[in-house]
Amino acid sequence: MTDIFAPLLKLEDVSKSYDSVLDGPPVRVLDGISMVIEPGESAAISGPSGSGKSTLLNIMGTLDGPTRGRVFLRERDLAQLDELQLAAVRNRQIGFIFQAHHLLPQCTVLENVLMPTLASSESAQRRSAPERARRLLDRVGLGGRIDHRPGQLSGGERQRVAVVRALINEPELLLADEPTGALDRAAAEELARLLIELNREEGVTLILVTHAPDLAARMKRVFELQDGRLTGG
Repeated sequence: MTDIFAPLLKLEDVSKSYDSVLDGPPVRVLDGISMVIEPGESAAISGPSGSGKSTLLNIMGTLDGPTRGRVFLRERDLAQLDELQLAAVRNRQIGFIFQAHHLLPQCTVLENVLMPTLASSESAQRRSAPERARRLLDRVGLGGRIDHRPGQLSGGERQRVAVVRALINEPELLLADEPTGALDRAAAEELARLLIELNREEGVTLILVTHAPDLAARMKRVFELQDGRLTGG
């Protein structure tokens, strides 16, 4: 039985290396990273380009695995799960927001938001999803745009649709990789405020990678990744 007081996410001595393209020694991107994230927290991971921030986020989200070390989500050792189980974890417990919104251009806003629910095995969740989608779209100011397609939206609006899509399955953990990186200053500020409010209102744990110091400073915890090592927090 899962301890409700256990950390949501725990990394123990996580390292990641890649083979060299020139037959040299492996290239170490992450080096012995340990961290604990509690339910409902917000955290930023900053650092120079190429420091491994996205790699670390991908490992947290089970899109990649560590070369060494362990990752626990609600006390489950993710290394013990097979691909089918990991896919279920990504679908039910983790929401992803990327710099590129990855919306399907032929689908409406509502259809894009509901896409993750198609893989759900829980019929009750699928039945309630359209109502939740409309509520969240109203919440982010897009209630009147549900029948529009991505090409009819601004960049900031498309990214807000991506946020709602990430939240549709009621994940415990929301991972955002440079979510404001492709937006102008006003849209970036609006999205940053929205993520902070949703972290509080929905109770979802938020971890984001960002180059923007002002966005990082608005998270409750700030980590710095440099030379494969994590500091701060």
